[in-house]
Amino acid sequence: MRGNRYLEFMNLAIIAITRNGARLGARLRDALPGAQLHVLRKYVGAAGPGRLPFDDLGELAARLWRQGEGLVCIMATGIVVRTVAPLLRGKDQDPAVVVMDEAGCFAVSLLSGHIGGANELAGRCAAILGGQAVITTATDVGGLPSFDTLAQREGWAIDDLTQVKRLNALLLDGEEIAVVDPSGKVAAHFAGRGRLSFHPNFVAALESGARGCVFVTNRHLPTQARTGQLLVLRPKNLALGIGCNRGTAAAEIEEVVGAQLKRLFLSLKSVAAIGTAVAKRAEAGLLEFAEAHGIPLRCFESGELNAVAVPSPPSAHALGAIGAAGVAEPAALLAAGGRRLLLKKVKSGNVTLAIAEIPT
Repeated sequence: MRGNRYLEFMNLAIIAITRNGARLGARLRDALPGAQLHVLRKYVGAAGPGRLPFDDLGELAARLWRQGEGLVCIMATGIVVRTVAPLLRGKDQDPAVVVMDEAGCFAVSLLSGHIGGANELAGRCAAILGGQAVITTATDVGGLPSFDTLAQREGWAIDDLTQVKRLNALLLDGEEIAVVDPSGKVAAHFAGRGRLSFHPNFVAALESGARGCVFVTNRHLPTQARTGQLLVLRPKNLALGIGCNRGTAAAEIEEVVGAQLKRLFLSLKSVAAIGTAVAKRAEAGLLEFAEAHGIPLRCFESGELNAVAVPSPPSAHALGAIGAAGVAEPAALLAAGGRRLLLKKVKSGNVTLAIAEIPT
């Protein structure tokens, strides 16, 4: 399956509450790398080695939910619905939930079919056990790709999740959707399905007369481009390089990054990584900023930083402090895996920032 790349990184928990369910769960666990099998304590003997006993389904589900686990529940659908209902937060936050009967006949994608990957997980489970995947999302039933599935597979952020429903509805109704996508990923994903027209820029798309628009971009859009039927997908193609003085607060880093991104009309949602020096790997403010936005922090040794050619002259301060000629610019380029700086280093207060583009 095309989406298996995503499932390989999903934390999976298989839950069984019957003897037959435990046996079925053991087969799934053995075929799904990294999956953990949780079995009601009185049936752990039926599941073989490597199973985790539990006593309370509600407590187990709540704990796994907080950990962001994808769930494969071998039990009645009604039990699962009542168990997870109090845990629901939103389609961009809820994990994939698949329900299987204990005979392995059906794998039902119950929750987070597209963004969470439950549709693909249901297909994988059904294939392993020789059963039938049950998919009810409208685009899949209609034989069409969806925009949220594309975003999930490519690791793109979605500006406004409410627009996904609107654009998918236009797709199902056969309405024209104007697309601006320099990456070409939308065209490849849809492969001629759906009434999509492709345009070189935002103005051409907005003037096309299409009922809806899909823009794949790392740029902020002007107010006049914000139509009622616009879906903005954010490719992760930016890297920040950040240097800061000891004790710099996360709020100051946030302010500097926000101001510079705004000046360049770039979106923080397109930032894939933050690069910095190894000496800053425990800097509380930097860690807090990265965690708040879910951005991985990559730390580089001074030798690695010094090996990168950058436009700015060496920094006497950085050389004296950590033996590196600079931090922000080389860290941004290293984190991006590229050679193009969109922003040469800018120093503001306790923060030095550079921005690099990740090659596509």
